[in-house]
Amino acid sequence: MTERLRALPAVEQVLGTPGGVELLTRYRRDFVAALVRQVLAQLRAGLQAGARGEDRQHLLDRAEVELVKLAAKAAEPSLGRAINATGVILHTGLGRAPLAPAARQAIVAVAENYCALEIDLEQGTRGVRVNHVRALLAELSGAETGLVVNNNAAAVLLILNTLARDRQVLVSRGELVEIGGAFRIPDIIAASGAQIREVGTTNRTHLRDYAEAIGPETGLILRVHPSNYRVQGFTARVETPALAELGRKAGIPLAHDLGGGVLEDLRAWGLPYEPVVRRELEAGADLVSFSGDKVLGGPQCGIVVGRRTYLEAMESNPLMRALRCDKLILAGLEATLRLFRLGSHLLPQFHPVLGMMSEAVERVEARARALLAALPAVVGEALRPTIEDSVAQIGSGALPLEELPSRALVLAPRYYTAEELARRLRLGRPPVVGRIQRDCLVLDLRTVREDEVAMVGVALAGVVAGG
Repeated sequence: MTERLRALPAVEQVLGTPGGVELLTRYRRDFVAALVRQVLAQLRAGLQAGARGEDRQHLLDRAEVELVKLAAKAAEPSLGRAINATGVILHTGLGRAPLAPAARQAIVAVAENYCALEIDLEQGTRGVRVNHVRALLAELSGAETGLVVNNNAAAVLLILNTLARDRQVLVSRGELVEIGGAFRIPDIIAASGAQIREVGTTNRTHLRDYAEAIGPETGLILRVHPSNYRVQGFTARVETPALAELGRKAGIPLAHDLGGGVLEDLRAWGLPYEPVVRRELEAGADLVSFSGDKVLGGPQCGIVVGRRTYLEAMESNPLMRALRCDKLILAGLEATLRLFRLGSHLLPQFHPVLGMMSEAVERVEARARALLAALPAVVGEALRPTIEDSVAQIGSGALPLEELPSRALVLAPRYYTAEELARRLRLGRPPVVGRIQRDCLVLDLRTVREDEVAMVGVALAGVVAGG
């Protein structure tokens, strides 16, 4: 064993190979040397595990080959394109909303160039970055004004810290939700410096519960839309107009965290009703917060719209500096918001999320059939594909009970498990992500674009060719 290990080349020897020398012309020496050490560690482990011994030259040649491979892998971005075949339109793990072409172009334009982020071009003075979207937010929501921070949890945090720090926040026990990643509304309230005052019960909360809880320490009434769950059966919930009236009489603002953020009534596209931002403001909410990267279809951000007096106080909060968005987010958001000026008959053509949500199932099936027809016979033999009915979901806590009819390519691999097939597809370039169901891999075509169908076919053929 000792003799076999002695045959391993030294780091300097590997760096001196043609492959090593070429890498040193492009990268720092310490980076390339670290890669060499990884390669030698792998070769050493193989020899210790009983791999066949080789002479020095063969080991040096192998080290050079593995070094070049490892360097190529290190050059690949870890965050790259993926094909979503899960059927979950707003898949958090896959980056939620794919941006509209207009938003992508706007982001590239400000990424490649300088931009007037905080300059008033007319006056030549310091500007305010949120002004690039403020008027649009007011126009589309009917609010007096609006602001943008880096996500909706930050928006809620800023509301609480500004309006209720060291004071009580009234929240129904039925709305103390977990928003994902183990973060819960009580955690956000505690982090803001406010004190939670729970009212009502999990399934039934009445107006009198809020009224009885109001006192001199009350700073805010908070409503949280249950966007990622539903309580059904023997339930009661106070509607916004009644809660807003109670708050007005007591001089206490009402904030409504809508989560998903719907600017247009989804019933226009045959979907169930979800609270619309404008209607919640018209119903009396002083502030409404929501996400930019869910149903809105923009980049990740948190949006707050409502009464100017409260929003100006929030903008003056030192936290605003820590939570503000950069030029890329604002450019993408502005372009996305402009799309909502289009008529409801046109919007899905330019808005990927609404397009997937409203697409006729016949078009989804056409993509599934095109994919099946494109598969070589060897793939059919190995994976036994069939087209079956499927159920897609909106995801990211939007319309949790809504099931969208869809079509899927269902694969029942003959030579390995569905889990192994899923793993191989995930490790491809680009990765294809499906879902396991009844010992089969399901590729739901509602979330696979027209231009991605051929890529999925190539990925499946590659998996089969790899054995």
